[in-house]
Amino acid sequence: MILPKHALIGGKVVSNLISESQFQPAGVDLTLKDAFVFESAGSIDFDNSERKLSEVKKLEFDAKGWLHLAKGSYKVVYNEAVKIPSDCIALAFPRSSLLRCGAFLQCAVWDPGYEGRRESLLIVSNGHGIRLKKDARIVQLVFLKIDGGKGETYSGKYHKENL
Repeated sequence: MILPKHALIGGKVVSNLISESQFQPAGVDLTLKDAFVFESAGSIDFDNSERKLSEVKKLEFDAKGWLHLAKGSYKVVYNEAVKIPSDCIALAFPRSSLLRCGAFLQCAVWDPGYEGRRESLLIVSNGHGIRLKKDARIVQLVFLKIDGGKGETYSGKYHKENL
């Protein structure tokens, strides 16, 4: 079951909203806080003992709050923080306007019990790039109830990160 709008309103699941208008019938829009360009390779292994995340450099918005991103890959961070209920997961999907401009997002599953401010991979495919304004709504987060109720919750490295 997808959690409806009325189950998300109230600040228990999503906080730091800019406006109540971010709530959609089947989810909530997340907004652009920061964007980063990748500056090094990362390393991923099986048990994370040799994991090394790619180094990134924060990009600056211009005086009017705009950012021009050339074709390529970027890390984006959202303004909003989440507290995923222990009987739910969340999946993020690009807003259709982002797709219509030639860009999309990739995101991992948001596990039950995760709390924090997440990030995603923004891929700009448009050869002319894309312009994004600070606080632009770029993704819709959809919450799904887990059949069978509460189970194991997230306790990984990124729990309660960037709150």
